[in-house]
Amino acid sequence: MNFLIKLATGIDRLNEIIGRGVAWVALLMVLVQFTVVIMRYVFAIGFIPMQESIWYMHGILFMVGAGYTLLHDGHVRVDIIYREASVRKKAWIDTLGSLFFLIPLCILTLWLSSSYVINSWKTFESSTEISGLPLIFALKTVIWVFAVLLGLQAISTLIHGIETLFLKTDETAETAAS
Repeated sequence: MNFLIKLATGIDRLNEIIGRGVAWVALLMVLVQFTVVIMRYVFAIGFIPMQESIWYMHGILFMVGAGYTLLHDGHVRVDIIYREASVRKKAWIDTLGSLFFLIPLCILTLWLSSSYVINSWKTFESSTEISGLPLIFALKTVIWVFAVLLGLQAISTLIHGIETLFLKTDETAETAAS
């Protein structure tokens, strides 16, 4: 079990580093959007690659940051039960949710998107706009990055949940949660 806890800690660290890095994409996206607006409405210049880059950054921000968001319990959940639950009940909810919902969802996402991403790479799919970005195939690969990072974080959540349920006493579980 010690190996699994180290694995979970490593996954947590990976998503923490990636999440902090991808957070800078939000600032860059705001700056690019501001520049696009100024260029368009002040100088009457439209620049399609910059406009498309905002879509790319938006997709990257949310999809690559999903594991980080799960790490910090930032995903939307129905808090009717979870909010008032004890540490052990939360561990059960997280463990079962990861095992029966999140991990299968990530596997299904990888499986169902495979032909979509592979076909995009085979043709080096690019923008339908003449001057658009020629990187749609790379953007579609972010679907796999999303599924892998979120799936890894779900495995980490599962390991931490099992640790809380079966290896920690009530006192250490309460202390670790606070």
